[in-house]
Amino acid sequence: MPRTLSTVDSAVRVLEAFDADCTEWTLSELAAHLGQPTSTLHEQLTTLTASGLLVRVARGRYRLGWRLLKLSSALYGSVPWYAVAHDAMNALARGTHLLAFLCVLERDGTGGNQVLCIARSVQGRDGPSVVGETQFVLPPHASASGKLLYALHGLDPSEGAPRFTPRTLQTPWEAEAAAIQSARLAITRDEWEVGTSGLAVPLVGAEGQVLAALGVSLPTPRLREQEQLTRRLRDAADEVAWALGHRPG
Repeated sequence: MPRTLSTVDSAVRVLEAFDADCTEWTLSELAAHLGQPTSTLHEQLTTLTASGLLVRVARGRYRLGWRLLKLSSALYGSVPWYAVAHDAMNALARGTHLLAFLCVLERDGTGGNQVLCIARSVQGRDGPSVVGETQFVLPPHASASGKLLYALHGLDPSEGAPRFTPRTLQTPWEAEAAAIQSARLAITRDEWEVGTSGLAVPLVGAEGQVLAALGVSLPTPRLREQEQLTRRLRDAADEVAWALGHRPG
């Protein structure tokens, strides 16, 4: 990997270590988390702090800098559907008491595809934690949003995909993709981790194009509420589509 690209990749890894659960790190904590020497990491932190992407706070700890807020505001401002979808996601979380999220399909730097969780609810969830609460890149073959987006875009996530549990990729992808395309709904049951399941439906724009996936992650026993939860998901997605100007024929 060229040195410039390697440097950028390392900086991205540092920034991605900060999330809602880990808002601050010390040098030694972050070095252990990333598996990097403290001397190398110290240089990266100094550079990121000088650029305003990180801020050094009390007791030698670092947190994200305000400059990132400007960048994120510019990003979300360039995505016209994000605000209404984000509101729907939070309302869904409050109504179901589950973790709700928005995911998109994006080309990665190697020409492949990846499923990115661009927003997740902060409030509304109660009960035990579920897998995926802090993940940014989701496995397309073992997450409901990943399966939904891959199926609706005619992609196959199964080749060379790791098996996380005995239920991962239990159904041949061709058959599962056809079922997802027909129902406009993806379901996972204990496929990423035993005890965690998921549901996802598409968010569409004015012309009916798939913009993102709206989903919930839940303890597997709550799949007994699948019909009710699916109805809530579809209602939320329909409200977003209507607000964006989609009028089914």
